[in-house]
Amino acid sequence: MSNSRHHIALVPGVFGFATLGGFDYFVHVEEALSQRFAEAGVECDFVLVSSPPTGSIVSRAQVLLEAIERTCGKEDCPIHLIGHSTGGLDIRLSASPTTRPGLPRWFDRVQTATTISTPHYGTPLAHDLTTLAGTRLLYALSLLTFGTLRFGAPPITALSPLLATLGKIDDVLGLDIKILERTTDLLLSFLDEQGLDEVSDWFDGIRRDRGGIIQLTPESMDIFNAAVEDNPSIRYGCVVTRMPPPAPLKVASSLLSPASALSAAFFTTLYVGASRPSSVYPSPTPAPEVQDYLAQRLGKPVEPSFNDGLVPTLSMLWGDIVWAGTADHLDILGHFQGEKDTSHTDWQVSGAGFDKSDFDEAMDAVANFLLDAS
Repeated sequence: MSNSRHHIALVPGVFGFATLGGFDYFVHVEEALSQRFAEAGVECDFVLVSSPPTGSIVSRAQVLLEAIERTCGKEDCPIHLIGHSTGGLDIRLSASPTTRPGLPRWFDRVQTATTISTPHYGTPLAHDLTTLAGTRLLYALSLLTFGTLRFGAPPITALSPLLATLGKIDDVLGLDIKILERTTDLLLSFLDEQGLDEVSDWFDGIRRDRGGIIQLTPESMDIFNAAVEDNPSIRYGCVVTRMPPPAPLKVASSLLSPASALSAAFFTTLYVGASRPSSVYPSPTPAPEVQDYLAQRLGKPVEPSFNDGLVPTLSMLWGDIVWAGTADHLDILGHFQGEKDTSHTDWQVSGAGFDKSDFDEAMDAVANFLLDAS
């Protein structure tokens, strides 16, 4: 095992960020991996990549390459790439030896590429999200998510315009743009000047470029996988997640917290969209031994409809399976409801039941995967 300082690049997914309004998207992953590397006697630093929230995979990959060049490109140390959701596609494109005319000088120092809940074969939900109603739904979800992480729960005055739509899923999908703009303005009014500029830029990025959403369709990923070759010198691994079908919306609406009820409503809508596999561009059928392993880890034989609220479970398979289990799309990053540890905040109310022991197990597996490659 190398004793050199390792650099770990953390790449967020669509609607993600490096830091936003004083909050770190990967805060729990950083803490967990730092602890495990320290216990192994290996030093590590993190490269937090500020990807365009909904930009194209090509533009996001370029931001990743520039971040590595700027932070550790001139050093002689191992590099690991970890991408959550669409961030996993960013790292695959960046690590491929055949997608650019010249390779960066640090290219041969990359040891691992770990994808977490990544849509390698696309997600059927992308078709829904490219519509006007779908775009508004994701925008509303991003508002709710930011309000939750920034304030613990969004101020009720800011939530009130969105709560008016909670009655039916159709209403959630039909959000009026004026409601979103009013909610945005109310949430931003609670920020200080520095946070206001940062968050305003993030929302502007979402409004300006949504090419990355279109590229997540199964049809687009069919082209991506034909063009982007794996790097034979890099070890590829994946973290695989699955959610049981969420409770009926009427249960969510009875939750004590308005923010939780609204989040559960959004999650139900997204889950249904992600559960409809493409009949023309389906994810490949796993090998029998992989199917057996997934059945053991997920509690039942894997089906094409399985997903984590955004990405089909079978679409997440790429390389070695590092960890598989029951979690929603954001639980796996440590954004779950902690019972005693209040540092964890549930960004997406889904009822997955993911907890600290599950997160620790997943992070043990990721750390071992990175360290074993050294």
